[in-house]
Amino acid sequence: MFEYRSNRQYVQPNRLMPAETAPHEAAWMAWPSGSYTLGERPADADEARSTWAAVANAIVEFEPVHVLVPPSERAEAARFLDPRVRVHERMLDDAWYRDIGPTFVIEGEGPTRSLGAVTWVFNGWGQQEWARWEHDAVASHVAVDATGATRIDSPMVNEGGGIHTNGAGTFLVTETVQLDPDRNPGWTRADVEAELARTLGARKVIWLPRGLTRDSERFGTRGHVDIVATFADRGVVLVHDQRDPAHPDHEVSRELIELLEAERDADGKPLRVVRLPAPATLRDDEGWVDYSYVNHFVCNGAVIACSFDDPVDGEALAVLADAYPGRRVVAIDARPLFARGGGIHCITQQQPLLHP
Repeated sequence: MFEYRSNRQYVQPNRLMPAETAPHEAAWMAWPSGSYTLGERPADADEARSTWAAVANAIVEFEPVHVLVPPSERAEAARFLDPRVRVHERMLDDAWYRDIGPTFVIEGEGPTRSLGAVTWVFNGWGQQEWARWEHDAVASHVAVDATGATRIDSPMVNEGGGIHTNGAGTFLVTETVQLDPDRNPGWTRADVEAELARTLGARKVIWLPRGLTRDSERFGTRGHVDIVATFADRGVVLVHDQRDPAHPDHEVSRELIELLEAERDADGKPLRVVRLPAPATLRDDEGWVDYSYVNHFVCNGAVIACSFDDPVDGEALAVLADAYPGRRVVAIDARPLFARGGGIHCITQQQPLLHP
């Protein structure tokens, strides 16, 4: 296990993680293959494949898509995926490329700009007993090698779903992820902030105390930020708003909204907080749901959004349309994803365009 000390001094390189709203070169994904993802019945497997494919096929209408596919799933992937999607054959343990893939950054400025790729340590969302990560721990190398990006290794255990940025040095994280003792034992806020500055160009890190209730239970990530809050613009934050007091996330939403309304970005400017309503659905067969419209993917010209066959779908999609003017909102039923532990943002990872 890595040990990190806040008194280490780094010269901050000239690198920056762009906002998800910045132009993309491509999107990256991984194909479902794990036992719990495919389930026990052929119908369960096809539900997973068709949902992952629906996301990839929606994105490829707007930008190139790369998908890592295990050899055993090559034929099934070909059956479901749009022929324009590029397949990379690779062994996998799971299918959440946001978490196991690299985080791309831009290094330098002007004509000398180059692409970098931060490779975090991945340990199964904090060494969870149900997780396997032999192959996923090195799955980021596929995108690094294919893009020719400069690999930037980090000693920090982290996942892409655990960070969001406005593209100008302000980041959102949660205390329950980066400071998780099963991820980074002994690390402090200062340690995490120094590493985010070194790898991603962070100048201001906003710490949220926790994530959603379901995501904090046995099969969750212990509080990924990409299900509770995201930047729609440099100074605009969309926040999950659970309006029903019966749901335990009602209190989570209240706490996060109050915190963010009092925060400022890296340039000292106040944030504008936009409430993105939670679905009216409160429970499924497993308990309180963590259905969230925050967990969308912004690509070139579009927002690939979660829907839940819920009365609030229309209202939430309208909020997204207002938050991302000029982009088409494409809704995909994300219930099969959330039943398996994530959403649309969790299965996608953007590669920024080097010279927009």
